Amino acid sequence: MTQSPQNNMDIQWTKLYKIAGAATVLMILIIPIQIVIFSIAPPPSSALGWFELFQDNAVLGLLSFELLFIVYGVLAIPLALALYVSLRRADPVMMAIYIALSIAGSAALFSARPALEMLHLSGQYAAATTDAQRTVFLAAGEGLLAIFHGTSYMVSYILGSITGLLVSIVMLRSKIFNKATAYVRITSSILDFGLFIPVVGLYISAFSAVLLFVWNIMIAHRLLQLGRSKPK
Repeated sequence: MTQSPQNNMDIQWTKLYKIAGAATVLMILIIPIQIVIFSIAPPPSSALGWFELFQDNAVLGLLSFELLFIVYGVLAIPLALALYVSLRRADPVMMAIYIALSIAGSAALFSARPALEMLHLSGQYAAATTDAQRTVFLAAGEGLLAIFHGTSYMVSYILGSITGLLVSIVMLRSKIFNKATAYVRITSSILDFGLFIPVVGLYISAFSAVLLFVWNIMIAHRLLQLGRSKPK
């Protein structure tokens, strides 16, 4: 029997759910790996410290410079697409805004993590033959560190919090995801802004990251369930 266009469409979304579920599982794995990396090679506070780390171990330097978070941002794109497809009927406007901001947030994260550029500067610094050359490369390295902590990173951070709120509000109107999933992400998104509170802000945002980790587990489980659903 020839399948209807609607059945073909359902099959395509089922594949997307499987891909997004697998991508989310990988996102979950990246977090503990990155924590271990930070414990092995705590991020230096200066360009010279980064250059020395890259020269000692280039791979460890790249990972400490959060290269894995670029991978995380890439994996977040199929996740965002799957959430858009599954929830778009509940609120088309909110989900259109959600998917646009999600992709913009990933793009901002990519530009905020110039790991390969720092590796290149490290090599240039090591090969420099004069103090003047080394000074130039150190200044360029400090510029990359400013980018690492600068506008692009903050844009990606804030957009991640906003998109978390948007998708969770829509989840509350849909039966596809349970309300607990939505409330976990709402709480995480609100606590994200604790980063801007003096003294205790870092601890609040760390707790937010724990909740985001839990939310990713819940989302991965549900998307893999949807990926196993038979097309109607």
